[in-house]
Amino acid sequence: MKAWGTSHLVSRGASFAQILKKNIVAPTTFSPIVQQPTSEFCKTSSSPLDQPCNSPGKTGSKPKNIPKELIDRYRREETHAVSFLYQLSQVLQFQLEMKETVTTGGITGFYFAFCAVIDGVEYKTGMGVNKKEAKAKAAQFAVEELLSNLDNDCVLPDASEGPPLLPVKDRDSLVSDVHPGRAPFERKNPINDQVPSVIKEMFSKLMDSYPEFSGCGGTLAAFVTQSPTWFEVVALGTGNSNTKLSLSPNGRILHDSHAVVTARRSLMRYLYRHLLLFYSKNRALEEKSVFQLDETTKLLTLKSHITLHLYLNQLPKGAAQIPSYLRLNPLSISAWEVNNQIGLHVMIDGMVFSVFSSTFEQSGSRVVSMSASDKITQWQVVGFQGALLSHFIEPIYVSSILIGDESCNDIRGMEVALNQRVDGITSKLPMYYCVYRPQISLVASVIPTDAHGSQKNLSLNWCQGDVSLEVVDSVEGKSVEESPFKSGPALASRLCKAAMLSRFNLVAKEAQREALLSAVSYREAKMMAKPYQEAKSVLKSYFAMKGFGHWVEKPPISDHFAM
Repeated sequence: MKAWGTSHLVSRGASFAQILKKNIVAPTTFSPIVQQPTSEFCKTSSSPLDQPCNSPGKTGSKPKNIPKELIDRYRREETHAVSFLYQLSQVLQFQLEMKETVTTGGITGFYFAFCAVIDGVEYKTGMGVNKKEAKAKAAQFAVEELLSNLDNDCVLPDASEGPPLLPVKDRDSLVSDVHPGRAPFERKNPINDQVPSVIKEMFSKLMDSYPEFSGCGGTLAAFVTQSPTWFEVVALGTGNSNTKLSLSPNGRILHDSHAVVTARRSLMRYLYRHLLLFYSKNRALEEKSVFQLDETTKLLTLKSHITLHLYLNQLPKGAAQIPSYLRLNPLSISAWEVNNQIGLHVMIDGMVFSVFSSTFEQSGSRVVSMSASDKITQWQVVGFQGALLSHFIEPIYVSSILIGDESCNDIRGMEVALNQRVDGITSKLPMYYCVYRPQISLVASVIPTDAHGSQKNLSLNWCQGDVSLEVVDSVEGKSVEESPFKSGPALASRLCKAAMLSRFNLVAKEAQREALLSAVSYREAKMMAKPYQEAKSVLKSYFAMKGFGHWVEKPPISDHFAM
């Protein structure tokens, strides 16, 4: 697929077809697509693509094949992409409506939205772009994505590219928008099988090399990249607590060693490694990088064929563990109880507390971290890359979150925490940021339950390219003496802020970004990422406005250090 087709959405970890798909059962009549609100071309609950739609034709009837001559004329560029898109809508009998919108910052873009019912299966997709000749290019990309995701009986073999869209669930297994996530995990999606499988294989390989740390996997998180031909574990982490020490003024103490935080910081190391490949000025090394340059933004994006997934072997602490009987608009319980459950939470000494609780208010000088649920929600809005990496790359989101918790049969809390709490925020965010709604699924567990808990204070981290594991004492916030990898006699973790700043400076030098090298402290380098900081500020204000509480910031002393 051509490079322009990636636009601003691929950097978030998926093609536009993957971003806007949703498994719903088609109603008996077609609900027309309405005008998309400003800057809402990323999927939100108020998006028109969330509304049920159907083909005017009979649901479940098989449409005739796309004529070969029709596709050939398009391939020879004898048919304009926009015209061909409308021709496809006639042949495949789907409703097509094209809307022009103005995105944040006053840049004109085109929004495409269409749905098709093919063999009783509903597909929904759309995109937004803002380049020259955007209409033709967006239409061409939409055509290619539609052709690549249709059934083989309806499209020529040479048009197939990329993973298929997910089919809708049977009506009997449908979960309503009010409480999604109650159905057991589906084996039909290959991602649900492949991601746990490659993680189990990699974790077992690491534990075979370091069996003395096999008890550290009680709480595991991992990131997996997907291409058309393979799945690969690129970062993983374990851990279940934060440090009990005072905040470090030199950036060399890990304050939060919970699994998803550790895995995410390992992912950042992986991204820095691939930035160095991209800026190496060596063609062979550059091609190995997962990044490509977006000529419009002059930032890097993930290559168009790469998708990112997050696996968690336990339901995240905080709002994701909401009891199944609670609703956002409850009738039988108090508003206080709702806010206490779906509001923001903090971690203190490994325990979770609502920000509204008196225990949190009395926490004093102890280190406080936001809960895993809240952090994942934040990352799905501002990106998993963080502030420093935002100087070089567009926001990166995960396309799916897979929960391998054997004791969990209800992921409604994840849907509420990640999606419903931030409904309506996208239009307030700066350019390139959006509410990215991942596919959330229950999958097989990677680690047996009897492997949990024997080394609960130790946290493991690893990313693709590492020669060995690092083992961190999460209470002390430093590597242990027995760790296979040690950065030096001070035992500062390779995930600490000082290590991240060092990598940032190295990449800034290789990218010849002299202005970034002028930052006198870690905090100043972060604050220079203005769009990222704006998005973060909007999110925190939105939480407060919605009554979910105030985001707890660590004292700035932890960021006022320099290399």
